[in-house]
Amino acid sequence: MSLRDVSGDRCRGEVGCATLAALSRHRISGVGEVTRSEQGNPLDLRAWLEATRRSGELKDVVGADWNLELGAISELNVKRAAAPALLFDEIAGYPKGFRVLTCSTSSPARLASILRLGNHSNHHAVVQALRGKPAEWQAQASGFDPVIADAGPVLDNVSGGESLDLEIFPAPLWHEHDGGRYIGTGCCVVTRDLDSDWVNVGTYRVQLHDNRTVGLDMVPGKHGAIQYDKHMQAGEPFPVVIVLGCDPLGYLISGIEIPFGMCEYNYIGAILGEPVSVLKGELTGLPFPAAAEIVIEGYAHVGDVRPEGPFGEFHGYYPGKAGTAPAVKIERIYYRDDPILMGSPPGKPPNDYSYSKAVMRSALLFDALQAAGVPDVEAVWAHEIGGARMFNVVAIKQRYAGHSKQAGHILNQCGAGAYMSRYSIVVDEDIDPSDLQEVMWAVATRSDPTMDIDIIQRGMGSKNDPMFVAYPYDAPLSSKAVIDACRPYDHLHDFPAVAEASKALCDQTRKKWKDLF
Repeated sequence: MSLRDVSGDRCRGEVGCATLAALSRHRISGVGEVTRSEQGNPLDLRAWLEATRRSGELKDVVGADWNLELGAISELNVKRAAAPALLFDEIAGYPKGFRVLTCSTSSPARLASILRLGNHSNHHAVVQALRGKPAEWQAQASGFDPVIADAGPVLDNVSGGESLDLEIFPAPLWHEHDGGRYIGTGCCVVTRDLDSDWVNVGTYRVQLHDNRTVGLDMVPGKHGAIQYDKHMQAGEPFPVVIVLGCDPLGYLISGIEIPFGMCEYNYIGAILGEPVSVLKGELTGLPFPAAAEIVIEGYAHVGDVRPEGPFGEFHGYYPGKAGTAPAVKIERIYYRDDPILMGSPPGKPPNDYSYSKAVMRSALLFDALQAAGVPDVEAVWAHEIGGARMFNVVAIKQRYAGHSKQAGHILNQCGAGAYMSRYSIVVDEDIDPSDLQEVMWAVATRSDPTMDIDIIQRGMGSKNDPMFVAYPYDAPLSSKAVIDACRPYDHLHDFPAVAEASKALCDQTRKKWKDLF
């Protein structure tokens, strides 16, 4: 990524690289006198909220307590059908206008709007619309370097020094056994490589330690953690900017696997079809969206690690006791008037973001199966109950002997599916792979345990797996099951017929009796 400035050079973002006053004088290189504020998408959450409210997909909640109640309301909400996004205001102990948004990605319509895929009201349609897009966006990303704006709403309020106070924001205690309040869940953590101009934007959990310090938990091997390690090994402070609210596209893309060395702002620009409009931090020079809601800026210093967590994981378990994580000393806060904190806590599925992960991974798995040469793939679903990783189902129309086994093993072992892929199930085209009732009916009636369950031993696992405590492995390994729940290919002609109304009859009946159904 390069940040386009007046000279067109790459900005490494050193301390003092650009003050906000200097930013106001910048012009876009090669575009005459057009100011940067007229270019690029500022990732404005409020524009998305207005559209979401018009569509009936947003509900206001007034008077909830940040202490567990906000989390419990959000958790109950995502477990019901047609769950709306929730915008909390007048949170106990905080002034009106200091708000928290949850459940932003928990419906097909909202997810499609965030990803700019058009209007879709069911998840199969969103998966189909998404297929092939990640590869396109990745290929186009280099053409969408972010542009530096001269101003933005996030500069409504800027504080530092003695006036700095992180506790003005209603960071929730999400669950009863959490190790503390988490101000960053649906966030974008902006960091920079030590010896290149690569800016990474990742979603890592951020615990509120006190009014000037947060804990930043980055899984080893993730891009932000690699950059942090390089700074620590060199004895250098690690610059960090944390965006605590912007257009949900920001944290959605920050939380998926983007190629090493690519900046997520470029990838987001490819989705939008226009560059992201950013400001640069006063201290670190790190870029953040011009219309962000809340941004905090500071440094992680060598040797400053503190107890962090525990906090729930995407699979629905606490990984263990509290660990340690880098502490970030915050030196600047930028926030809009009436700021909105983006919340997206993990937990037992379905959780705040499990639906979006299910859709996005389903599209990746579908594409991987087709790229591997598996014909007649009808549908794929990476179930929320497995955190969109541990329980995946593909529906195929069988074309030859061994077709179903081929599909199951590729689903389990392809690049998009191998990590933590505990169960992979193959069903016939008459089964909806997203409907657990139908899937398990197929498993119960179309599979034989001795013939149709293949076990892969010592497959790719994770120390984050709740079963890891019971495994006899020192390395992150696990066994995996591939279940062929298709009708036996050599008995397709004489396998018993299903005792149910045909799809055509069901459609006709619903149309005639629409008041009943």
